[in-house]
Amino acid sequence: MTQSRRQFLKSSLAGAGVLAFPTIIPARVLGADAPSKKINLLQIGCGRIARTLDLPGFLKHDIARVIAVCDLDAIRVADTKQFVEQYYAKKKISVNVATFADYREALQRKDIDAVAISTPDHWHAQPVIEAALAGKDVYVQKPLTMTMAEGRAVSDVLRKQPCIFQVGSQRRAAVGVRMTCEAVRSGRIGKVHTVRVGMPTDPAGGETRAIPVPPNLNYDAWLGPTPLAPYNEDRVHTQDPDPKKRFGLRPGWLRIESYCLGMITGHGAHWNDIVQWGLGTEDTGPVEITGGADFPKGGLWNVHGDYHVEATYANGVKLIINNKLPIGVRFEGSDGWIFVGAGSEKVTPSDPIGKAGKGSKALDASNPDILKTPLGASDIHLHESPQGDHHLDWLTSIQTRKPAATTPEQAHRSTSVCIVAWIAMKLGRKLRWDPQAEKFIGDDAANAMLTRTERAPYGALALLKKA
Repeated sequence: MTQSRRQFLKSSLAGAGVLAFPTIIPARVLGADAPSKKINLLQIGCGRIARTLDLPGFLKHDIARVIAVCDLDAIRVADTKQFVEQYYAKKKISVNVATFADYREALQRKDIDAVAISTPDHWHAQPVIEAALAGKDVYVQKPLTMTMAEGRAVSDVLRKQPCIFQVGSQRRAAVGVRMTCEAVRSGRIGKVHTVRVGMPTDPAGGETRAIPVPPNLNYDAWLGPTPLAPYNEDRVHTQDPDPKKRFGLRPGWLRIESYCLGMITGHGAHWNDIVQWGLGTEDTGPVEITGGADFPKGGLWNVHGDYHVEATYANGVKLIINNKLPIGVRFEGSDGWIFVGAGSEKVTPSDPIGKAGKGSKALDASNPDILKTPLGASDIHLHESPQGDHHLDWLTSIQTRKPAATTPEQAHRSTSVCIVAWIAMKLGRKLRWDPQAEKFIGDDAANAMLTRTERAPYGALALLKKA
């Protein structure tokens, strides 16, 4: 344990099987920095979601201290350092926030206990694995990964690490969501036969003309494992000097399939997670799926537009996903229905609500008594986040060393529903899925879409292959 983290990672990745990594116990667990002390956080990714959701979510809790920030855009790093230090200064707390351009350098710091990853989707899997192997607790934005292969790798690696994990599907912390899932799993609406999920879409468009890469951005590293591509702001994120736009506008990468699969994972990672939670299918998935979608014919932004997906679980429950439905999840059973949705809520100021979401209730049922009747001792009681706060849920779990709201396997399985739906939308035909083997049955073309080629030297799968 006297060697540096860099030396440890280098030697371990070079000569050990990934599931045989020695356990690194953070100092706080051993007593040098007891759980009663502050949890030192590293924020990786300083863009819109970090500044409007994750950082505010962590900063407000005194049990944690954000002591380091990292981003490939130097301007965003400097601005976020100032943002965090000013927040603490107002509370008369002195914190000198360290800045990093390479998260791997930051992971070597022994005083960092936990890592929050708020990067683009294609940069989720690799830092999650590296942070866990460096002995850090890990929070990562949804969706967990871009591909099925990445998700399986993340879940398998984290299962072998003493890592407290949380994924950014914060709707699990909402009281109404938990009540809905408890009521469904406790039989309040009878035998469930259909679940309907409504989500928004993203617009087509985007500038295709290449422009020079700004000197403050490490663009090659930003592309990471994805193919080389000409730079422009619509591909990455705005360089507008106005902080309200720099950290408030939805970035273009959300609409490009190299970096994000579109709303089927962007919002699907939320709502399909609730489907899995409510059905009690968190360790499995559908067995049959068919779908279709409109994909742009031109412009830079190529994620799907309108879409319709139908899937069937082994128990016969039918799942329908459609952008024309009210945003949320409607569980339908033999004795009634429950709907839980976004209503007019926006998780971030730039969140799309969609036409179908306007005017819809956040919580509704065929009979008010379904939700009003208290749970009995024999009913299903699900994980309850403290104060209904998703970020606090993770921080509390770090202190207690008990699991947070979502395990890596549950996060992977919920993301899997989205990924197989996307594959069905791309192929436009019925697919048979084996959720245990995580393979399509008799369809080589569909199975080829479960992973992606990684551009060296980046990529989670390449990292594990070397190990």
